[in-house]
Amino acid sequence: MRDSRTLALSSIASVPRRPLFRPGRLPSLLVALLLPSMIGLGFWQLSRAAEKQELIAVHERRMLQAPVTVDALPGIEDPAQLRVRLQGRFDARHTWLLDSRVRDGQAGVEVLQPFHDDLSGRWLLLNRGWVAWPDRRVAPAFGTPDTPLSLTASVYLPPGRGLQLQDEREPAAAWPRLIGQVEPARLWAELRRDGLAYEMRLEPGPASLRGGWAVVAMSPQKHTGYAVQWFAMAGALTLLFLYLGVHNAREIRHATCHRHA
Repeated sequence: MRDSRTLALSSIASVPRRPLFRPGRLPSLLVALLLPSMIGLGFWQLSRAAEKQELIAVHERRMLQAPVTVDALPGIEDPAQLRVRLQGRFDARHTWLLDSRVRDGQAGVEVLQPFHDDLSGRWLLLNRGWVAWPDRRVAPAFGTPDTPLSLTASVYLPPGRGLQLQDEREPAAAWPRLIGQVEPARLWAELRRDGLAYEMRLEPGPASLRGGWAVVAMSPQKHTGYAVQWFAMAGALTLLFLYLGVHNAREIRHATCHRHA
């Protein structure tokens, strides 16, 4: 009796263990590399969506505030998107054209000119807005008021300005001059003037061209959509990995059963 029982136990022990999950070495390595990256990119997109939403909220709040004077700007820690009250004249002799600005599928430029604020005695760099430029052989058409004006503009500080590429173009001899990006300090140096180191975007008024700048280049909803896509791909990758592991384990068990049959 004891011998038969021992024989049965030894026969059971001799049967190899059948794996329940066997995805394989290469799929496991790929999932270990890709899955954290996908999840990380999803959370990064969510953080970008939150940042963009905060920028929009700040813009909406500041658009409801009364304009401040130019003299008040140096004492404000974060002047981005603040509305500013101006009174003075444009310097019509000097104009920079910010190149490669597209609106509604049409190529154009944004017109930037020096403005002397009589209230503070400071020079300011005003972006008057966009004009179409259908033929680059001919300068874009716009006029400049030559009378004193009372205007309102908002301070524009580009996100990530420390990471911007330098504009390597040499200043042209004639005006207006074409530029690839707005660098106030460099532009004031061209004129040998000590102007305020901000770009200011003009609100609708007697000197404005076409405004309507987007607060953010990509909406929070788009960032959230991209986050959902990354999380969905991470989920699909996980399900595929689980299916492959179970399927391979079944194949191994099936082959083992055939060998012991």
